Amino acid sequence: MKKLLICITAILAVGTASAQPVSPPQWTPPKWTPAQVVHLQALIDNMPAEGLADCQISSSFDIEDANAATIAAKQLAQAYLQGCLKGLDRARWHIKSRDNLIDNDKLIRLALSRNELGPLFEAYKPQNPHYQVLRTALATEADPQKRAAIALNMERWRWMPLYLGETYLIVNAASFEVTLWKNHKKTGTWPVIVGKTKTPTPIFDTKVSGVILNPWWEIPSSIVAEGIGAMVRNRPATARRKGYVFQNGRYRQRPGPGNALGLMKLIMPNPYSVYLHDTSNKKLFANSVRTYSHGCVRVGDAIGFAKTLLAGDQSDAAVDAILDEGTTETLKMTKSIPIYIAYFTAEGSGDAGVIFHPDIYRRDGITAVQTVSSKPSEQDVCHS
Repeated sequence: MKKLLICITAILAVGTASAQPVSPPQWTPPKWTPAQVVHLQALIDNMPAEGLADCQISSSFDIEDANAATIAAKQLAQAYLQGCLKGLDRARWHIKSRDNLIDNDKLIRLALSRNELGPLFEAYKPQNPHYQVLRTALATEADPQKRAAIALNMERWRWMPLYLGETYLIVNAASFEVTLWKNHKKTGTWPVIVGKTKTPTPIFDTKVSGVILNPWWEIPSSIVAEGIGAMVRNRPATARRKGYVFQNGRYRQRPGPGNALGLMKLIMPNPYSVYLHDTSNKKLFANSVRTYSHGCVRVGDAIGFAKTLLAGDQSDAAVDAILDEGTTETLKMTKSIPIYIAYFTAEGSGDAGVIFHPDIYRRDGITAVQTVSSKPSEQDVCHS
């Protein structure tokens, strides 16, 4: 399995839009042994164990029909990689995947030649350990609602890219946590505050390339309209005390202890104006359900979080010195890392098995999800 996983990872790590697989002019099905056809049928029969009970796979093929077996194997690979809950349409799920670049035909041929069909489909599964915990729980869970939640969240893992990166961050809006992963091992966890139900944190991915210390807050127009604009115009003394200014046609807040972004903000460009940042209102982290922002993600122990990301590039002492000076400074990371803002209402927790989180955004019900527009929100969503 390791060689096949390396092959898949290499395709995803370096693949581009111009690297779309091209079928040979005269396609011929690969050779299947009777034992391999039987193995394929067993994999198809085992789909409910992977949370793929609703998938439609061509499962009626003769043991000598290599073409039909190959078609079924490709359909199964597609289900493993991208799921099959078509009715959900991945509503509001804007995490990009290049799994369509995987040349399943080539990999199936390679697996058959090495007699490694089982290892290939193991390599097609999400590699984060949360998926395996969910899979294990699905086999024994008797409660229908919990089974449905487990299967749905296994599907959400298939909506994630198979290759997440060697080091990556996952924000789970449903669990109010951001976690740091290295080689699919969790190395750090921090509590977060996410968007209100009226201004939910969007689901997307981008890359973190650095940290801004003592940041200015560029105030979104929607929040200016809520009262900050009127304060600056009508109560200038109060506005100055809170750090609000109007400069070059825009409203901003100066760095300082009362700044809505706190003492740090990640550099993570995205079309939603959503960022991970510190906050001056830390008492809210004591609450178990933390839906208070306009969409941005506030991080508990934000400076410790920033120091962890900057380790190897900046010393803790250097970060502290900049914070003490109070000057705005951008610290770049030598190597940017992916960050996935996701939504998992059921996730693995080691020996504790599966933890079920509140469906704060009401996205687990098929009806609720189908009625949601899949277009990115155009509003300014970021706030403290």
